[in-house]
Amino acid sequence: MALQAPRPSFGRSAPADPTSTVPRPRWSRFTTALAALVGVAVVLTGSATVAHADPSVAEIERQIDEDWNKLEPIIERHNATQSDLALKRKQADALAARIGPLERQVDAAMNKVSALAVRAYMGENLSTVNTMLGSRSPSEMVGQLEMLDRFAHNQQEDVRQVADLRNELARQKAPLDEMVVQLTRTEAQLAAKKKQINEEIDRLQKLRLKVYGSGGGGSLRPAPCPASYPGGGAGIAVKFACAQIGKPYVWGAEGPESYDCSGLMLAAWAKAGVSLPHNAAAQSRVTKNVSKGDLRPGDLVFYYSDIHHVGMYVGNGWVVHASQAGVPVKMKKVDDGPVHSYGRPG
Repeated sequence: MALQAPRPSFGRSAPADPTSTVPRPRWSRFTTALAALVGVAVVLTGSATVAHADPSVAEIERQIDEDWNKLEPIIERHNATQSDLALKRKQADALAARIGPLERQVDAAMNKVSALAVRAYMGENLSTVNTMLGSRSPSEMVGQLEMLDRFAHNQQEDVRQVADLRNELARQKAPLDEMVVQLTRTEAQLAAKKKQINEEIDRLQKLRLKVYGSGGGGSLRPAPCPASYPGGGAGIAVKFACAQIGKPYVWGAEGPESYDCSGLMLAAWAKAGVSLPHNAAAQSRVTKNVSKGDLRPGDLVFYYSDIHHVGMYVGNGWVVHASQAGVPVKMKKVDDGPVHSYGRPG
C-alpha cells in the first residue's frame, strides 16, 4: 500500500494581529499631539508590564523630555491665542466706545422726528388749520408752513448725518467683531483641552516622582547667576530672572509666584520696561537677532525648529529657564537642547 503524501493545509495561516484591525480614531488637528502623548503613555506602561521590568532612570528621563516637547507647543499656542484675543477685544471695545455716543445722538434725533410724525398723525391737520385761521395774512400763513417744513427737514438731515457716521464706524468694527468671534471660538477649543493638558502633565509628573521622589533632580543654581551684570535694562532683566530660580513651573503663568518659559522672559523684561508677547515664537520675532558669539546676559535663547521654548542667557554658557511642569525655574547649559536662534530685547 503506497504512502500518501501529507495533505497540504490550505487556507490556514498564522493568527492575525488583533491590534492591526482596530481602526485608528480620528482626532482634530489640535488634539493630534495630545493623542500621541496618551499613546506614548500606554506604550510605556504596557511594555513595562509585559517585560515585568521597570524602565531605567535614563529611559524615563528621555521619555519625559520627548513627551514634554510634544506638549509644550500646544501650551505656547494657547498663550499666543490668549494674547491675540486680549488685543482684539481692546480694539473692538475702543470702537464700541466711539460708536456709543453716536448711537445715543441718533436715538435722540429719531425721537424728535418720531414726535413730529405722531403730532402729524394725531392732529397736525387741525394744527395747520388753526395756523391758517390765526394768520393775519396769506403771506404769514405761508411763512409759518415753510418754517414747519424746514424744521422737519433739518431734523431728518441731522438724523441722516449721524446715522451715516454711525454706520461707517460699524462697518469698520465688523471685521474686528469677526476676529473676536474666531479667537473666542479658538479659545473655547483650547479651554476644552485644558483638562487633557493637565492630565498629561500629571502623568509626566508621576514619572518624574518615580525617578527622583519629591526631591527633584540636580542643583537649580550650579553656577553664579548672573555671571556678570551688563547694566541697563538687560541687567535689570537678568537679575530678576535669576531671582526666580526655584519658583514652580505653571503653564500659562507669568508670575509673580510661578512661570512658564515665555512667561518668565515676559516678566523679566517687563521689569526693564520692555514689553514682550507671551509666546516664544512671537518673542523671537520682536527681538533683534544676535549670534552666539555676541551673546550677553539678558539675551534670549530660542529652542527647537518651531521655537516652542525659550530661556535667558546669564553668562558663561548658562541660561535660566522655566523648563516643564514639576521642575522649578533653574539654570542649564545653553547648548542643552537644539538651539534655534538668539534674540536681544529692547
